[in-house]
Parts: sequence; C-alpha cells; structure tokens
Amino acid sequence: MIHFVGAGPGAVDLITVRGQRLIRESDVIIYAGSLVNPDLLLEAKPTCSIYNSASMTLEEVIAVMVQAEQENKQTVRLHTGDPSLYGAIREQMDCLNQRHIAYEVVPGVSSFCGAAAALQAEYTLPDVSQTVIITRMAGRTPVPQREEISLLAQHQSTMVIFLSAGMLPQLTERLLAGGYLPDTPAAIVYKATWEDEKILRCTVQNLAQTAKQHHITKTALILVGRFLDGDYSRSLLYHPTFTHEFREGKALPQ
Repeated sequence: MIHFVGAGPGAVDLITVRGQRLIRESDVIIYAGSLVNPDLLLEAKPTCSIYNSASMTLEEVIAVMVQAEQENKQTVRLHTGDPSLYGAIREQMDCLNQRHIAYEVVPGVSSFCGAAAALQAEYTLPDVSQTVIITRMAGRTPVPQREEISLLAQHQSTMVIFLSAGMLPQLTERLLAGGYLPDTPAAIVYKATWEDEKILRCTVQNLAQTAKQHHITKTALILVGRFLDGDYSRSLLYHPTFTHEFREGKALPQ
C-alpha cells in the first residue's frame, strides 16, 4: 500500500495523528525534501529507507514505490501541507492505477490554513468576503488563461497566492489591473508555522518592496483582501435574534 500523506505546513506537531502513525509504521518514505520539515523523519523506524524526492523524477519515484510493493513493504509519500494543493499527486496516482497498486490519501493542514492562524485572521467574513481564491502566478509552469491573476482579482474576494514570492512586481501589476486598489491590505507569510516564520503586513502596492526589505524570495504565501482590515458584520449564526435548527431566536430587549 502507498500512503500519500500531508505533512502539514511546517511545525512537526501539525501533522495528523494518522499521518504520524503511518510514518512510524512505514518501511519506505519518499518525502518532498525542499519543503517538508525533516524533523518529521525522526519518527521513522531505524530500518526505514528514506528518499528525498527533490532530486528525483516522477519515474524514479514510481520505481521506488513499485519495488517496495514487490517486497511487500509499506510506503509513505510525504507531501508538504495537504497533498491536494500543488502536490502533483494525480500523476503519481495514475501511474499506480496503471500498475494496479493500491493507495490512499491522508489529508494534511495546508500552509494557507497555517498562514491564517499566524495572522489570527479569518478568510471568510460577513459583508467582506465569502470566497477564498487559492491560486498562483504563471511562471515556468503555466496556468490556464482563464485563471490569469487579473481575471481572478476582479472578484475582489480573499486571495491566497502560492508559489509567487519571487514575482511580486508582476503580481502587484496583475492585482491592480484586476481592480484591487493600491491600498488593499495584504500580507506576506514566510514559512508559516515554522520556527523562523515571518509575518509581514503591507498593502498591494508595496508587496514587492516589503519582500525585498526582508529578503524574502520564496517559501512565502501572499494574502490579499479586505479580510485583513478588521471591519466586518457580525455573523448571524450566533446572533440572539437568528433562528436555526438548534436554537430559537429571540427579540432583543427594548
């Protein structure tokens, strides 16, 4: 069995209980060495074979999995954050399907959740934004034209932008072209939940300048939106006058 496991955003105690158990039990671990906290590997048993996929191709990763299956070994494929976001797991699963090798996916805490926690922020606020757009800038890897940043920015929703810290002048240009005002609140969260985490609050217009001042070029999330302002309407869910399945609303005293 192959287990695709989300390692969480960085802090070793933010992996799931199931993910930690699988690391302890596995005979083979293939981990994304460029992003996964290596301290997670300290949970592996001494006999476990460990591979850093940062220097491997898809074909090499699959070859390790196939050999482990032939030897009746349990394998963990350890991805940063949650495997469903920028994890390139679909191509791995397709290869395993072709070979009739069983696998499962164990979700993890994404760095976009870690970034919100670091900021003590809520992405979805009444009368501010009820939508979170998770995306990235086009770089060496393209994005579909319909998902170009300026088109997504037209929604004026909360935006969480991955893999773009090295392209902040271009990102700023596209955000402004899409309709965000220059003074729209923004934040740069470097290595969310790691010991060397940095939180930098700024605006859309000075994203690039802020990152340059703090020497940040990678491993950071860019967050954009009025959810960072602090202004919002109270949620109806806990409002005393609001009726729902579990509580009868009551009129406020005059």
